[in-house]
Amino acid sequence: MTSQPPPPSPSEQPPVQPGAEAVPTCYRHPGRETYVRCQRCDRPICPDCMREAAVGHQCVECVREGNQSVRQAQAPLGGAAVAKPRVTWALLILNVLAYGLEYLWPDILRRFGTSALEIYSGEWWRLITGAFLHASPLEGSFSFTHIVFNMWALYVIGPELERRLGSVRFAMLYLLSAIGGSVAVYLFGGLAMTVGASGAIYGLFGALFVVSKRLGFDARGVLWLIAINVAITFVFPGISWQGHLGGLVTGTLVAAAFAYAPAKNRTVVQFGAAAAVLVVLVLLVTQLPPLAIPGL
Repeated sequence: MTSQPPPPSPSEQPPVQPGAEAVPTCYRHPGRETYVRCQRCDRPICPDCMREAAVGHQCVECVREGNQSVRQAQAPLGGAAVAKPRVTWALLILNVLAYGLEYLWPDILRRFGTSALEIYSGEWWRLITGAFLHASPLEGSFSFTHIVFNMWALYVIGPELERRLGSVRFAMLYLLSAIGGSVAVYLFGGLAMTVGASGAIYGLFGALFVVSKRLGFDARGVLWLIAINVAITFVFPGISWQGHLGGLVTGTLVAAAFAYAPAKNRTVVQFGAAAAVLVVLVLLVTQLPPLAIPGL
């Protein structure tokens, strides 16, 4: 039997040939070979796990962590930044669809228009539904003028206010202004039934003035706009001054709360103020009878 020579010591072993070392694999897909590493954590990543970075590539987890640390863009007066004024477009569509529905169901005005007596008897939804209806298409050219003016004003003013306030706050402003106009009609409108988005639109007029002042813009043009429309309200017959002025006052108050809320706890103050306005409007309807209708 011949004896075998002892194995060489580690220092005597031959060097590893180039290319013989272990090939790195993706940390998420161990079966995939890769020589690309994440620029942040230095882990190997395959093409499916690569994300473009300012320099090189990053892995999925590092990109996710980086996005969480990036502060989201905000509208000037709070809320998320608005790229497209979707709330404005949604309100336009709702008003136009409601106007088209009046052709198919003429009785909709009687059932859902703003009427003090019906609201007093418990049909509270008329406070908001009447703000999405307009003069009947069967009444001639005035009805067309009615909705065209309101929708043109919403188209012109809405996107600017939505971008300044953020979509959620803009929606709250519009709806509270609409309800404020309806509450004024309930209290001071008498037996007349009213419809139209004018209360909400006048609320936007007031808000545009407040926001312009807050952001340092020249608001004189807005004052002229408000003055002219208020004059029209009292000069031409058949226009509900109650709805217009109620919406104007409500929208101005809500916009002031949004625009001048302190930077600290801004969202809490803004939403709290909007809720307080809504509570006041609800109390006016539930605790007071229509003031312009004797005997109630």
